[in-house]
Amino acid sequence: MSTALTILIDGLTYASWLFIVALGLTLVFGVLKILNIAHGSFYALGAYAAASFVAWFASMQLAPAWSIVAMLLAAVAVAALVAPLTERGLLRFFYGRDEVLLVLVTYALFLILEDVTKLVWGANPYYVSAPYSLFGNVEIGTQVYVGYDFVLVALAVVIGVAVWWGLNRTRQGKIVLAVIHSEEVAASMGVNVSRVYMLAFALGIFLAAIGGAFTAPMISVQPGVSVGVIIVSFAVVIIGGLGSIQGAAIGALIVGLARSFAVHVVPVAELFSIYIVMAVVLMFRPEGLFQRVQARKI
Repeated sequence: MSTALTILIDGLTYASWLFIVALGLTLVFGVLKILNIAHGSFYALGAYAAASFVAWFASMQLAPAWSIVAMLLAAVAVAALVAPLTERGLLRFFYGRDEVLLVLVTYALFLILEDVTKLVWGANPYYVSAPYSLFGNVEIGTQVYVGYDFVLVALAVVIGVAVWWGLNRTRQGKIVLAVIHSEEVAASMGVNVSRVYMLAFALGIFLAAIGGAFTAPMISVQPGVSVGVIIVSFAVVIIGGLGSIQGAAIGALIVGLARSFAVHVVPVAELFSIYIVMAVVLMFRPEGLFQRVQARKI
């Protein structure tokens, strides 16, 4: 029983940050129709920025609880700085062109950002330990778990509900959905499609950055951290279905539980288990578990 509970909690913890990152990836694809290879680099930027902001707040001798605010501000700073430079300065020149070209462009951006992080923060690892001990430990039965893990799960739920509500219950969200359905029709109705692209891309970067910022206390922030994240994130959106929020949530949960089960039962199959799940899903549902609704062709 204790092993099953540990697998469940570890799987939920892993799925929580992965859902936040994959949500940004699927949102960018849904609106801009871009498979953004550089998404993992935005996660890494969020983690590095969080390390810097937490250290900065600590140098001002603020209370440890302010480290949470520091991580939030780090994610906002990454989105505010990187989104305009990337979307306005690069991607907008390739809209409407071949999808493969856009993939190559984002891959080139991924390589550039990898070197940028090394130039700015160096090659040595960073550790953001202060926030991880803020919430103490939680005892469940005979097992003791870190309270921060449950906070991360709650954060994922809040973000998921907020994004769903924003898209489906607000005027701006309806405009975004109209652009997703058909940007030509939306533009003919007076919608500023270019502005929607910018806002959606900024939100996607923010989600990646906040995923990296709040994961930083749980990992060693070092060069190469973005590679594994983008691979697993793509597995999530492929399993769930590109462009689907519900798919991102279910896909992250499946990947998290599969990985957790492998870690505790068959450790040598930790990464392999994710690809097995993805292969099985694609055998029966090639377009993912939640296929995005397509416009009817006449």
